[in-house]
Amino acid sequence: MSGNETPEPRWLDDRQQQVWRQWLLAHRELNALISRQLQADGGLSLPDFEVLVALSEAPDRRLRATVLADGMFWERSRLSHQVKRMEARGLVSRIDCEQDRRGAWIGITAEGQAALDKVAPGHVETVRRHLFDRLDEASLEALGRATSAVLDGIDGPEVTYPNTKVS
Repeated sequence: MSGNETPEPRWLDDRQQQVWRQWLLAHRELNALISRQLQADGGLSLPDFEVLVALSEAPDRRLRATVLADGMFWERSRLSHQVKRMEARGLVSRIDCEQDRRGAWIGITAEGQAALDKVAPGHVETVRRHLFDRLDEASLEALGRATSAVLDGIDGPEVTYPNTKVS
């Protein structure tokens, strides 16, 4: 093959194709179940929930907007729109950054924490019932190893999340 030719695609075999599609379907279906639960229990969207969780776990319950966007793998504009909607509902507040006039902190409000507290029990029950209760210990270990291997092989921003490594 000369230097100008495109390499032949490494097509998935039948088993790989099946597993890939199951992965996509499982992800989509779990997110749909979680989204319905969050909406029913507290009127939150999945993006609302993700932002509130990140802020609730942050030091001083706030993060720089750029750090929050990077940690969630979101574009800055997506975060900005999401924060505006959440601000209007009283879930978060935008706080000017004294050290950098162009930057801002995003903080969780008391209303945001109350909303998170309201949906959290149903969220954990949904995740437990539809994922963890269906896995035996060997399957859980295999899933942990598999997701760690996938994450370790993805080039991207260096972001660490608590409790994401399985040994």
